This record gives sequence, structure tokens and C-alpha cells, in this order.
Amino acid sequence: MSFTLPKIYPITDAVISGLSHVQQVELLAAGGATLVQLREKRASPLEFYQAALAAMSVARQLGVQIVINDRVDIAIAVKADGVHLGQHDLPPERARSLLGETRIIGFSSHSLEQALAADSAPVDYIAIGPLFQTRTKDKPDSVVELETVTEIRRMVAKPLVGIGGIRLETAASVIEAGADSVAVISDLLSARDIPERTRSFLTRLGEG
Repeated sequence: MSFTLPKIYPITDAVISGLSHVQQVELLAAGGATLVQLREKRASPLEFYQAALAAMSVARQLGVQIVINDRVDIAIAVKADGVHLGQHDLPPERARSLLGETRIIGFSSHSLEQALAADSAPVDYIAIGPLFQTRTKDKPDSVVELETVTEIRRMVAKPLVGIGGIRLETAASVIEAGADSVAVISDLLSARDIPERTRSFLTRLGEG
């Protein structure tokens, strides 16, 4: 499996969008997204499995890679392209042993120290954030300054994904600070025209 981290990395949210994960994947793909993370914090494991299975079917037709947030078991069950792990999820080493060498594994970090530790773990990219105030988490971590992103970029080899409260107006500053990609939820999914908003991000970041 080939994996190239795109500049825009959308993350689904059924509450913010008011749409199913399938619908979100379709709209994001229509705007040019090639990698989408399915994130579901409220549904039961069975409901998330069923939603992810449906989303995977559509994603395969659209040529979109799917990463599952947190749930390695669901990622395996639906044959997703990978999983994104938080600091309190299954350790990356264990996830890699279950998923094999070809699946994508992303890992969240919230500080320079965590990012440095993640750089030696068997992961494909490191997420750093939140970079701005975010409303997609009930108890968000402290905001990470863009200067810290620049410092991390100098010290780690793996690709970096900036995350947390990123908007169209601030996305370029995150890339300029050293991130390879920006993960976006609210500013994409709350838009009236999700495909157009996705295209706007890609244009702003030089991929449109």
C-alpha cells in the first residue's frame, strides 16, 4: 500500500456535519480529499463498525484512503487503510503487530517531548496539537504554539500533521511552521458547501 500524506487531512464528525460518515466521505472526496479519518465518539462500537464498513465501501470506489480514529479492532474488521492513535489508546508497537507493516498508523502528540518519543515509534506520521482553540473535544489539551511545531520539525524525521482549531485563514501558517499536513474538522464540516471548502483549503495550501 502506498501512502502519501496530503496537505489536507479531513476528520469526520457526525454531530458537527449532521451527516453520516458515508456522506461526509463522499463530499470531502468531491472536493479533492484523498485521505479521511473516521472519528466517532458517541456511537456504540457496533454502530461505528457499521458506519465505517459503509464508508469503506464508498471510499474504495472513490480512491480515498480511510484511517479509523482510536479503534484498531474496527480498522482491522473493515479493512481500513490504517488507524490513528491517541496517547491513551493501544500502544503503537502493539497496533503495528496487529495491523502489519503496510497499514497507516498515526499518533497524537501534545508536546515536544511526546513528539520526540513518537518519532522512534512504529508510526507513519505524528499529529501535533491542538494548535488553536478547538471545540471538537470536551477536555482539550493545552494549545501548542506554532513555534513548538517548528522546533519539532527540526528534531523529528517523521511527517507532521497539525491539528486543532485550524481554519482556512490559519492553515498556511501551520504548513509554514513545519507541518506537512493540516487535519481539519469544524472549518470543513460546518461549511454550507463542503466540497468547495475542501477545494479552498487545497488551493490555499498549493494543491488545488
